[in-house]
Amino acid sequence: MKCWNLCQSLLVWPKRFLWGKNVVPLPTLAGVWAGVLLAGMLPQEGLSQNYPNKSIRILVGFSPGGSTDILARLIAQEMGQNMGQQVGVDNRPGAGGNIAAELTSKAPPDGYTLFACTTGVFAIQPFLYSKLPYDPDKGFTPVTQTGSLPYIVVIHPSLPTKNIREFVTFTRAHPGQINYASSGMGTASHLSAAMFASLAGLNMVHVPYKGTGNAMSDLLAGQVVMIFDQPVSSMPHVEAGKLRVIGISSSNRFPSLPQIPTVAEQGVKNFEAISWAGICAPGGTPKPIVDRLYQEVSKVLKTKSVETRLLRDGIEPIGSTPEAFVLHIKKETLKWSQVVKDTGAKVE
Repeated sequence: MKCWNLCQSLLVWPKRFLWGKNVVPLPTLAGVWAGVLLAGMLPQEGLSQNYPNKSIRILVGFSPGGSTDILARLIAQEMGQNMGQQVGVDNRPGAGGNIAAELTSKAPPDGYTLFACTTGVFAIQPFLYSKLPYDPDKGFTPVTQTGSLPYIVVIHPSLPTKNIREFVTFTRAHPGQINYASSGMGTASHLSAAMFASLAGLNMVHVPYKGTGNAMSDLLAGQVVMIFDQPVSSMPHVEAGKLRVIGISSSNRFPSLPQIPTVAEQGVKNFEAISWAGICAPGGTPKPIVDRLYQEVSKVLKTKSVETRLLRDGIEPIGSTPEAFVLHIKKETLKWSQVVKDTGAKVE
């Protein structure tokens, strides 16, 4: 049994070190192989059987009230009930999720510290920042993609615009006077708005926040007038008449929000921006624990009541395997790095 687990480790580890922008040099790999051999001598089969025996925390890199936070809390509640241990959410907002990402990457790889990972942390910020406090390639073990999240374009009702075409015309007539919010520098919310501005030929001012909750407070107060945000955190304000939605960022209308036209069908051709959320563990987390976490999170996402609620809120539940999630991150990294290049976005 130990030999079989060792063989599995030898097959899995090389993939992690070839994933990303760089191939790890041979001297570094030699040290990795030594670690793999040592890990193969440990009683791996007992890890998942005894796990968990204490509470688990999910770090969220944004303030409460945003889509990442809402999704993490829903998963945590259901996971805790199913696993017989408390699963809590720990909000560590700031730097577009980088603070929570750094804490996760430095946490013990024992399955008790998880991270609500996002598009920005893995696929955008490595191309915006010259140096990050974490290694996006080796600092994390992807567990599962939890959701796919299109953005809706939400504006303050003080703007005299009812749709994307009117917004574009108005903003072109007032260059540098329209300020838009985002959930943080380098987040998909930021880059989606930057890509929209680039394709539509708009000059807007970016105002980053430490999460959607803070941004939403200022949007409701009229301190900023536009945001690309997920429906789960914006639609309640739209339905209450406090905000106005003028478009959705997906290439097709979302099934549960068919009344919202896409940005592309309103004249901004080739525009599509969809973010994603997932669960990641610290790099080096043993495969039996990763597999157990994947099973538990995917079980939650397949629950009919959870699936119905997420779709209603504009979130498509995914629950992909760890291997599929790795491939998705790699694909998204290629896509968003090109967006950074095309838009000329940079850390301000």
